[in-house]
Amino acid sequence: MKEHGLSRQQLFKLSRRTLEKRIRTFYYETTDGKATIEMLIALQVREELCDADFSNVLRALVQHIFLKTRSTAAMRRYYLYFGEYFGKKDWQLLSIKLFPTQTFIAEKLEQLYTQVIKRPLTGLAES
Repeated sequence: MKEHGLSRQQLFKLSRRTLEKRIRTFYYETTDGKATIEMLIALQVREELCDADFSNVLRALVQHIFLKTRSTAAMRRYYLYFGEYFGKKDWQLLSIKLFPTQTFIAEKLEQLYTQVIKRPLTGLAES
C-alpha cells in the first residue's frame, strides 16, 4: 500500500484523526477513488481487530466518491462494504448508478409481468 500514500504500518498504527486527515488529503490531491476505497476497507479491518472506533470513517468522502464520481469496477466490487455509510434512498440511487443494466432489466421484467400475467388474471377473477 505504499504507492497509495500510506504504508500498511501507518494504516494500522496511526490515530483515527491523523488517518482521516491523510486519506482526505491523498484523495483530493490525486482523486484516486480506488486507492482511497481500499484504504478505508483496511480501516474497517482494523476496527474489527482492535478496540479503537473506526466506524463510518470519512463518511462524507465515501458518499462523495460513490455518488458524485464516475462509476468504476472498484466501486462495483467494494460497494457492499459501505452499506452503513448510506441511507435507504442513497443506497437505491447507488445501486442504480453502479448497475444500470440490472435496473433496466428488472424494470422491463416488472412491466412484462404486469402486462402478461397480472392484467389477464385480474380480468379472469372479475368474471
